[in-house]
Amino acid sequence: NELLVSPEKTRLAFEVARTQERILASSCRESFSLYISIPFCPSRCTYCSFVSHSISSPAIIKSIPEYVDLMCREIALTGKAARENKLRLESIYWGGGTPTVLEPLLLRKVFEAISQSFDLSTLRELTVEAGRPDTITKEKLLVLNEYGVSRLSINPQSFNDDVLKAIGRHHTSSQTVLAYKLAREAGFNNINADLIAALPGQTHESFEKSVKAAVDMGFDSITIHTLAKKRSSALGTETALFAEKTVLTAKMLKTAETLLRKASYRPYYLYRQSKASGNYENVGWAKEEKECLYNIFMMEECHSVLAVGAGAVTKLKDPSSGYIERVNNFKYPYEYISRFDEILMRKNRISEFYGTYFIKGEN
Repeated sequence: NELLVSPEKTRLAFEVARTQERILASSCRESFSLYISIPFCPSRCTYCSFVSHSISSPAIIKSIPEYVDLMCREIALTGKAARENKLRLESIYWGGGTPTVLEPLLLRKVFEAISQSFDLSTLRELTVEAGRPDTITKEKLLVLNEYGVSRLSINPQSFNDDVLKAIGRHHTSSQTVLAYKLAREAGFNNINADLIAALPGQTHESFEKSVKAAVDMGFDSITIHTLAKKRSSALGTETALFAEKTVLTAKMLKTAETLLRKASYRPYYLYRQSKASGNYENVGWAKEEKECLYNIFMMEECHSVLAVGAGAVTKLKDPSSGYIERVNNFKYPYEYISRFDEILMRKNRISEFYGTYFIKGEN
């Protein structure tokens, strides 16, 4: 009543909080998560504001092996800091970009660096964003399986091919279906799908069709995003697109919620981006026990997230006071490569931070 929140949104927030209670309680004083940044994609989506580079450029393709070599060195240094400070690894998340643009040899190289640098005995979840279905092959799935990936995200964004074309995603809905089948055949039992409401050219009917398609395919979790008008995206200047979609966006989100609840999905994380259509939210929906731990840990900032790679941001949290400090890596791969020594210097802040706050907390 005080904040004028509708009963529907109050219920949604309450359900998310209730679902998260159990998972947040499992994070302890020494807990941390690891983020791996692979800032490369097959092409750049028109709504994307992430630091991601299209591999259509020969120069970018040529830089990837060097980028991976250097990132493996950063992984080793980060693992050393985690061991020295007796931290407990809970979850790993590969994001970007699209990590599965890496060829199997390079995927294996990064996994080897992680397994050699971190104690994985406490690891509860390993997620890889295979966000672009056109990057998924049997060979890559075998590598992911071999190294214990427990959660995969295959993101159609839409099952309407005209909409996909309009937003610059050079794949079809049939490729999403094929990638999903390959992943199931490879043994993956926790697969997420991302869908976006209010995309260019999208109607309520086509969005409803996309949600139904994801539900019928049997995705274990489905994240419903509201299109956000980000300044650094190609869509950032198209103000009319967003002004016209407010009422339609609300209808789309309500339809998604109805369909997902009917199919036994429950909301488990919730956040809102600035400049989203209608000022609406993004919600992660999951079947029972299929929630993404990393999403909850990261959004609720319940423990530190150590991050490696270009554009990665390490968030250090004092377990006693809740104080958070950020350590930023350089945004772009060419900066990351050319100024890598500075990246390594910044990593020293991890041990400095824990030397100060863990000791302070124990006293």
